[in-house]
Amino acid sequence: MAKASARYVCQSCGAVFPRWAGRCDACGGWNTIAEEAGLSTAGPEGKSLGAKKGRKTALLPLAGEEAAPPRLSSGVGEFDRALGGGLAQGSAVLLGGDPGIGKSTLMLQAMAGWARNGAKTIYVSGEEAAAQIRMRAARLGVADSPLMLATETNLRDILTTLDAEKPAVAAIDSIQTLWADHVESAPGSVAQLRAAVHELVSFAKRREVALLLVGHVTKEGQIAGPRVVEHMVDTVLYFEGERGHQFRILRAVKNRFGPADEIGVFEMTGAGLSEVRNPSALFLGDREKRAPGAAVFAGIEGTRPVLVEIQALVAPSSLGTPRRAAVGCDSARLAMILAVLEARCGVSFGAQDIYVAVSGGLKVTEPAADLAIAAALLSSWRDKSTPAEAAFFGEVSLSGALRPAPQADARIKEAEKLGFTRILAPDKTKPLAGGTARLDLLETLDDLVNRFGRPPGHE
Repeated sequence: MAKASARYVCQSCGAVFPRWAGRCDACGGWNTIAEEAGLSTAGPEGKSLGAKKGRKTALLPLAGEEAAPPRLSSGVGEFDRALGGGLAQGSAVLLGGDPGIGKSTLMLQAMAGWARNGAKTIYVSGEEAAAQIRMRAARLGVADSPLMLATETNLRDILTTLDAEKPAVAAIDSIQTLWADHVESAPGSVAQLRAAVHELVSFAKRREVALLLVGHVTKEGQIAGPRVVEHMVDTVLYFEGERGHQFRILRAVKNRFGPADEIGVFEMTGAGLSEVRNPSALFLGDREKRAPGAAVFAGIEGTRPVLVEIQALVAPSSLGTPRRAAVGCDSARLAMILAVLEARCGVSFGAQDIYVAVSGGLKVTEPAADLAIAAALLSSWRDKSTPAEAAFFGEVSLSGALRPAPQADARIKEAEKLGFTRILAPDKTKPLAGGTARLDLLETLDDLVNRFGRPPGHE
């Protein structure tokens, strides 16, 4: 057995270095590199597996029919939706989010729902005492569910308990608090985190237990620890939201048992998280009293069409370099839209401060929001409100041309359901069969500028 040697590992990204340094070259973090005991290497001279042969692995044909894994419904429809229709048996789910966003609340409500539906469930907490969890359960109104609690951080004891109890669903809150006694490292370190998740996921696959893991996030919003943790699990969920808003978004960024980028929408109340079954109605402002600088975007989040209001403010700047601020949308795309408006349409915002925000705390990432962002900017620039009955979607290219957006039918149908009778979209968008909304097709971004009118000197 070769002697284990010390190594230096970044506690933020998991990069390994031969010696200590103040700054991690992989992620740029300062004072994140710590010394850890290296793994012993077996084999001749500690370099290979040796001459001993293993057993031959069975090879299977690609063709064949496999039954879909059974799903467990939590009774929380938005949570089941983000999972792809329920929790798949034997799957491993990683849930991350900012501190205090409601991860433990969501997990407790879902676990209580599975317990009420007849599944044997165990909730293991390494951060809170049983009395604290009971108090939260009483506040959420789920104290009567047959959910079993445990407070433990020793990985070996947790695995022994799960093996003896044989639950259908198990939750660990959180994985950063666990420690494995065979790893010479502090709890929460990269080595401990990697070992704990590997053992838990292997146990879940071997015993067909649905496993849910709660993970902390870094200041950049990524799940803390090495990225290999996200690769080991089947589903990665992010719980998003702004502290100033009551809405919370549960977004699936990886899902081996369902569509990625699916979302579930919740509202934080005094009695816990309540489902928002029609988020479009909540993300929209009062259309009758809309001020200049607002445009409704018909978007798609996962498989769900969502209408959201995009707001913009164009104000004279007193600074040498005007400010550009974007909340809920990509600042790089905002800069691109401003450049296209100036270069292709002759509309200059060089002397104005620009502020763009997505209402309700939702984060919009798809390029189809370009047209709605441009409409909100032009509305504020001309001090002219967009039509109350109009919704926008379409991608802006660098040439100023508008490109059609995918799933146009679903966007138009959702807009019609909420009473919008006019849709401004790229010219290649096909009308909805039997639809009632009028399609107002635009070929270039300059066509949109002409709808708002140009001030004197900008013709």
